[in-house]
Amino acid sequence: MITNLDVTLRDGGYRNNFEFPLDYAIRHAKESAAAGMEWIEIGYRNGSFKPMPDIGITGLGADDYIRAIADVVAPERLCMILHPKNITEDDLPRMYEAGIRLVRFCLPSGAPGPGLAMLSQAADLGFSTTVNITRVSQLPRRRLAELAAMSGDAGADVVYLADSNGSLLPHEVSELVTLVRSVTDAAIGLHAHNNLGLALSNAIAAVDAGATWIDSSVLGMGKGPGNLVTEQWVAYLARHGRGQGYDLGRILSLAHGMEAEFEEAVPSLPLPDLILGHFDLSVEERSKLPTHWIGDAFSAARELKAAGAR
Repeated sequence: MITNLDVTLRDGGYRNNFEFPLDYAIRHAKESAAAGMEWIEIGYRNGSFKPMPDIGITGLGADDYIRAIADVVAPERLCMILHPKNITEDDLPRMYEAGIRLVRFCLPSGAPGPGLAMLSQAADLGFSTTVNITRVSQLPRRRLAELAAMSGDAGADVVYLADSNGSLLPHEVSELVTLVRSVTDAAIGLHAHNNLGLALSNAIAAVDAGATWIDSSVLGMGKGPGNLVTEQWVAYLARHGRGQGYDLGRILSLAHGMEAEFEEAVPSLPLPDLILGHFDLSVEERSKLPTHWIGDAFSAARELKAAGAR
C-alpha cells in the first residue's frame, strides 16, 4: 500500500513566494483529497529554513489558515511541515487544535536533538509524524543510518529521504531505502526533486525497494525545477495496477486549472538547475553561477563542487 502526499501548496510556494490565495488553497486541498491523495501538505509552519520577506499564507501556516481548510477538508487528511528552529512550545498544540493531524519535521543532520524532542511532543499530542532527512545525497551513509535509527527510536511513523538537490540516481535511491529499512521499523518515504528529470524513475525505484510514502506536486510545482509530478505518478500507478482509489481525471483537471491560474506553475527544467543536480549542489548555490552563458555556469558549478570536496 502506497501513501501519497501532495506537497504543492508548500513546495510549490518556492515558485510564487507562497502567495496562493486562500480561496485557491482551499479549492486545491479539497480537489486533491477528492482525487484520492491521502495527505495534503498545506504549507510551512512559521516559514522556511531561511527567512523570506513578505512570505505568503502557505509559508506561514497560521491557525486561521489551517482552520479555513479544515472546515472543508477532514483534518485526517491535512499535514504541515516545519523547521524545528522556527517553532515554539505553543505551536504544536495550536496546530492540532486548528486541524493538522500529520506534522513533518525537517531534521538538521548536525543537530537533530531539538527536532527529535519536538517529534516526541507531537506524538504525545496525537499527531502522526514524519522526519524528513534533507539533502540525503550529501550525507555519509553511516550518518544517514544514525539519523534514521534515532528518528525511529523517537517515534517517527515515517522516515523520509529528501533528495533536496535532485541528484540521486535510481540505483542510489534503492540502496538508501534498503539501508534505512535495515535500521528502523518506521515506514520509509521519498521526497524527490527533478533536477535530472529522474523524479519518476526514483519514485519507482524507492517503492520497488520498500518505500511506502511518496511526495509529489501537481505539475511538479516546487523548489528549483520542482518535484515528482503528481499526475505522472498517479498515471504510472494506474498502469502498474496500483492506482485504485485515485481519480487521475480529477488530478488532471486540477493541474489544468492550476496551470491557467499560476504562471509560476508551468513545468520547466532551467539549465542552471540541471547543472546543480549534476554536481549535487543545493539550490542556494544557484546565485553563485554566472547567468550570461551556460558554459560559464557549468564551469563555476564544477569549481564549487571541487572546492566542497577538498
